[in-house]
Parts: sequence; C-alpha cells; structure tokens
Amino acid sequence: MNHAICRYIPTSECRAVSTLTSRELNHDVSSAKKAAQDGPVIITDRGKPSHVLMTYDDFKRLSGKRGSLIEALSMPGLSEIDFSPERIEIVSRAVDLS
Repeated sequence: MNHAICRYIPTSECRAVSTLTSRELNHDVSSAKKAAQDGPVIITDRGKPSHVLMTYDDFKRLSGKRGSLIEALSMPGLSEIDFSPERIEIVSRAVDLS
C-alpha cells in the first residue's frame, strides 16, 4: 500500500484517507482492510477514483437514520456559535383575482 498518498480530511475524528490502485487492492486485500480501520480507502481505476472501502460501522453511521431537529439543537457546544441572521421584512401584496 502506498502510504505517501495518505492524507487527512477535516472531520471531528480526523480519520486518515488512503488511496490504492485496483492492482494494489487485488494484490493485498488484507492491508486494504486494515487501512479501512483508520478511515476510508479510495480505490482508483486508471488513475481516477472509482470505489471506496470502509468499515461496516462507518457505512452504518453514514447511511443510518437522520437525527431529529431536537437532537441537532442539543448538540454540545452549539451555544458557543454566534448566529445573528439579518432581520428580513415580509411584505404582503395585493392579489388580482379577476
């Protein structure tokens, strides 16, 4: 596996993203599975990304049910975010029904 291609993405977990060619994957599947424990593994075909290998737990987390608005608003640290949207004025218009 080519660890020189490994980079990091800005997430709360900051998981490693590895890249393998299809040929490297075919030659060493067990190393690819081990790399997937640290983060997603991008599989390239002729130099272009074609597939992503990830653990089943990561797959479940990404494809699972969405949280409710109440859960989102009760996230830790949310009160520290400064959110001051501009006030807008909603003006009604006359409607011609003739």
